[in-house]
Amino acid sequence: MTFATAVTHGTHEVEIDGTRQVYHVAGTGPVCLAHSGGPGMSWQYLRMPALEAHLTMVYLEPVGTGTSGRLTDRRDYRIDTYARFVHGVLDHLGVAQAYLLGHSHGGFVAQRYALAHPDRVAGLILYATSPVTGPEFWNDAMDNLRRLPERLPHRPQAAAIPAVFPQALAATDDQTFTELMRQVLPAYFADYWAQESELAPAFAGFRAWIDPSGGVEPAPFDVRHELGSLHVPALIISGDQDFICGSRWGRLLHEAMPTSQLLVLDCGHMAHLERPESFSRAVVEFVDRQQVAVA
Repeated sequence: MTFATAVTHGTHEVEIDGTRQVYHVAGTGPVCLAHSGGPGMSWQYLRMPALEAHLTMVYLEPVGTGTSGRLTDRRDYRIDTYARFVHGVLDHLGVAQAYLLGHSHGGFVAQRYALAHPDRVAGLILYATSPVTGPEFWNDAMDNLRRLPERLPHRPQAAAIPAVFPQALAATDDQTFTELMRQVLPAYFADYWAQESELAPAFAGFRAWIDPSGGVEPAPFDVRHELGSLHVPALIISGDQDFICGSRWGRLLHEAMPTSQLLVLDCGHMAHLERPESFSRAVVEFVDRQQVAVA
């Protein structure tokens, strides 16, 4: 197994299929490409300084967000397309193999990429994600969101969030979407207000861009049967109070992947912010084991 010996720190861009892809590099060690969630969320919330002490982190600004380019045809905003941009960045970096960390929607991208290019993946960190979406997945998420005020009766701020979420999804411009998603963000944590002083800085410059595909793939995302033949080492991390991609879906993912390890933490959708020590330790130990195995 080989890794690029030098990946330059800082902000960079590469043109892939005529579209600008921006990425950011920080840290030292084996290369780990991180794909944020959404689609449409700014990448900065996924910055992981604790991992940068052990890994060379490559954070993508997914196309359609931030300073990356926009696709000409909105129908091209598909999981397969995001995976193609991952491939282009790894080729551009000259990385034979890398770890791939996908958060939420980024986890869908990571699964799709690993299925298409298992030889390029040293290990998968599938974080707060699922092997399937569809009506059951979304109904479960909306039921959990509606129960947020009941789960946090001591937090009166939680009462308004369930009504704001559908307003955010119906937004027609990026500024409105960003403003509404800022109001919804506490729902992505077990108890945002208990850790507000620690969590707020991560979202100080938060921006969001409307998913131009309308959140609809040409076909439902369901890779459960395909994952059984994928023999890439995988670490699955789920939060037991994650309203949208909770441990139910993490366990389903674990069952589908014969080589996976599952870690369920007492948190919501943002374990790297809510339980940073446990999250970072699990990722570093996972990578260390893979490095020893191939040494």
